[in-house]
Amino acid sequence: MNRLNAIYQKDFYSWLMQNAELIRQGKLSEIDSDNLIEELESMGRSEKRELVSRLAVLIAHILKWTFQSEKRSYSWECTIEEQRHQVIYMLEDSPSLKHQLEERLIVAYQRSIVIAAKETGIKKERFPKECPFSLTQIMEQNFYPEAQSLHK
Repeated sequence: MNRLNAIYQKDFYSWLMQNAELIRQGKLSEIDSDNLIEELESMGRSEKRELVSRLAVLIAHILKWTFQSEKRSYSWECTIEEQRHQVIYMLEDSPSLKHQLEERLIVAYQRSIVIAAKETGIKKERFPKECPFSLTQIMEQNFYPEAQSLHK
């Protein structure tokens, strides 16, 4: 185990700063490349998880807006707006995530059902099996669907 690897085990921030300095100085042979690669890949996975999480919260609130319209609130509207902005900011910072949005929508929708069911008291099985909104609709700033009822 080299010196930087030992630091990695004990003090992540110090390890990170020392690797950054070595890269700045062009001393690439001295960096802790194995752990650095692992951390960079982990950051990418984290970005994808955050995108799915924000999309799930956004869709959950659109579901609540749609299927529990009698309880619509300004708070729900603000959450929808905020999550849309956050997804847009993420995509501006990491445009390559845009290509994964459509496939991540399926995962996000499944999570949104869990959130919406918990927050509304509506059983998960009552929500549509597939997302009733297109990605374009979900991200459209003025999209607030009309009230619908859930049929069993």
